Amino acid sequence: MLTIDDFSCRIAGRLIIDHASAFIPAGHKVGLVGRNGSGKTTLFKAIQGDLESESGRISLPKGLRIGGVAQEAPASQTSLLDVVLNADRERAALIAEQGTTHDAHRIAEIETRLADIGAHAAPAKAAAILAGLGFGPDDIHRPCADFSGGWRMRVALAAVLFSEPDLLLLDEPTNYLDLEGALWLEDYLEHYPYTVLLISHDRDLLNRAVDAILHLENGKLTLYTGGFDRFQEQRAMKLDLLRAAKVKQDAQAKHLQSFVDRFRAKASKAKQAQSRIKALEKMQKIELPESERVAPIVFPETEQMSPPVLAMENVAVGYGDHVVLSKLSLRIDPDDRIALLGKNGNGKSTFAKLLSQRLAAMGGSMVRSPKLRVGYFAQHQVDELDMDGTPFSHMQKKMPGAPESKVRARCGYFGFGAEKVLTKIAKLSGGEKARLLLALAAFDAPHIMVLDEPTNHLDIEARAALIEAIAAYDGAVILVSHDRHLIEASADQLWLVADGRVRPFEGDMDEYEDYVLGRKGKPGTVQRVEAPREDRSTKSDQRKASAGKRSELAPLKKKADAAEKEVTRLTGELGRIETQMADPRLYKGDAFKLLDATKQRAALKKSLEDAEAAWLDALASYEDAQKEAV
Repeated sequence: MLTIDDFSCRIAGRLIIDHASAFIPAGHKVGLVGRNGSGKTTLFKAIQGDLESESGRISLPKGLRIGGVAQEAPASQTSLLDVVLNADRERAALIAEQGTTHDAHRIAEIETRLADIGAHAAPAKAAAILAGLGFGPDDIHRPCADFSGGWRMRVALAAVLFSEPDLLLLDEPTNYLDLEGALWLEDYLEHYPYTVLLISHDRDLLNRAVDAILHLENGKLTLYTGGFDRFQEQRAMKLDLLRAAKVKQDAQAKHLQSFVDRFRAKASKAKQAQSRIKALEKMQKIELPESERVAPIVFPETEQMSPPVLAMENVAVGYGDHVVLSKLSLRIDPDDRIALLGKNGNGKSTFAKLLSQRLAAMGGSMVRSPKLRVGYFAQHQVDELDMDGTPFSHMQKKMPGAPESKVRARCGYFGFGAEKVLTKIAKLSGGEKARLLLALAAFDAPHIMVLDEPTNHLDIEARAALIEAIAAYDGAVILVSHDRHLIEASADQLWLVADGRVRPFEGDMDEYEDYVLGRKGKPGTVQRVEAPREDRSTKSDQRKASAGKRSELAPLKKKADAAEKEVTRLTGELGRIETQMADPRLYKGDAFKLLDATKQRAALKKSLEDAEAAWLDALASYEDAQKEAV
C-alpha cells in the first residue's frame, strides 16, 4: 500500500533520510518512532508530497486519500460541528449541489450517493467524535473563534478523523488532549478501518493502538511487528547480535591485518598477503548505531517534614467570585504520589494552582508548614521564558551573586552541558525547554512538586528519565498528565476532579478507562467494581510496592552520595601529596619528610581504591533499587 523505496531527502543541506526503504500493507496501524530530530515529520511531509526526494521514491495507490492534521482549525464563526462535517468534501459538495440543481435525474443520483456514504448519519457521527475529544453538547454549535488554539487543534483532529482517509497521518495527536481524550483516541484508532501512520511519544498509545513500529534511526527505516514494548525487545536482541557480529568481525580483521603487516615484505608470502588485503577491502564493516546519552532529570533532595505537609478542610477555590472547586477536605503526606484525573475544564489546573499558592483559598482552612516549599511546572510556562535568554541566564537569576562556574555546574546538573548552556531559549527544542522549566521548578528543593502536563514535547527516553526522577524524589508529587504510562508508573493514588469536587478514585487506570469510554457505570463516577479475590488486578498492589521501594531509595542515595564525597576528598588529598612530591626541593631537604610523604601517598592510594569500590557498590545498589521502584 505504502512503499518507500531507497528514499533519500535533505533539509537545509543535511541528509535526513538516507536510502531508506519500507513497505506498509493496507489496513495496518504503524507507529513511527525515533529520536527528536531524526526526521519523522520530514518523512510525513514527503509522504504527503510536500518535499522533493534526492533519490528513490514513495509510492501510493492512485486515488488514495491521505489525511493529516496540518494545523489548528481557523478561528472562524463556523460552528465546530460544521467544520467537522465540511471535512468530508464529497458530502459537502453533494449537499451544496442538491440545494441548487433542478434536474430530477441528478437529484436522484445525489440522494443515492448520499445514502451510500451514510451522509444522513454524519451529524451524529461528527458529534460523537467531538464528544470523545472533550467537547460538550452545547460546545459543538459554538463558533471556532470561541475556543483557544489547543481546543481548535482538537477540532482539526476531529475533522480528519471524521473524513476517514485511506491513509491517516497523525503527528503527536495526544499533545493537546487530556487523559480522557487520549484514552478515547486510543480506542478509536484500535477500531479505525483504514491505514494509520502515527508519530507519538505516548508509550501506551504505541502499545495498544498499533500493530507495528517503524523505527527511523540514522536515516534508515526498520519495521518491527508488535507494539512499542515488543519493538524494544526485538531491537535489543538485534543490537546484541550486531555487537557480537562486530566483535567477531573486528577479531577477523585484526588477524588478517596482522598477517599483512608481518608478511607483506616477504616475497614468498606476498601473494597470500595481497589476498588478505583484498579480503579486508571487501569486508563490509559492521557499524553499531550511535547511542545518544539521555541526560537524567534530577529533583534535588529535600529535608523531611512531619506529615501531613499540607492539609485542607472544607476549602473552596476559584477565580474572582466564581467558585470552581469546593468542599475540599484532603491531606498530602511526604512521599505521596497523586495523579489528578478528570476532563479538561473540571478544575485540575485550578487545584494545582491552589497547592502551589498561585491561587488563594476562597473559604475553609488550609494548614501548611511555614517552611513548606512547592515546585510548580506547567507547560504554558514556556511562553513566560525569555526567548532571547539562555539556560545560563535563567539559572543565574535563581543564583544572584554566584560565580559563573557554580551557575554552569547547576545547569549541567539538569542536563545543559557546555554545548547548550548558552543557547538561546528560542533555539531550544520543546523537550529542552521542558527540561529547563523542570530545573527551575525544582531549584529550591521543594517538598511538593506539582507537575501539570510535564511530558509534552518529551520523547520516550526523556519520559523514562522523568519516571526515574519521580521515583528517586523524596518529596510529594501531584501529577496531571495525559500519559497513562507515566501515571501508572509513578502514582500511588488517583484523585478524581469532577462536579466541583476532588475525591479519591477507588479503582485503577483500567477501571477509569472503562468509565471514560462508558463501558461500566456512568463515566466520571466513583464506584468500586469488585472482582473475585483471586482475580483482582494487582496494579494497586504494585503501586503500593513501588511506594515501599521508593522509601528505601533515600538511605541508599545518601550512602552513594557520602561515598562519592569521600572519593572526592581522598582524590583531593592525593593530589595535594603528589603536588608536594613533584617539588624538587623535597628531595634536597629532610629525608624523613620525603619518607612521610611517600607513606601518605601509598596510604591515600589504598584508601582511595577502597572508597571507589564502596562508592561503586553503593551506586549499583541505588540504581538497582531505583529501577525496581519505577
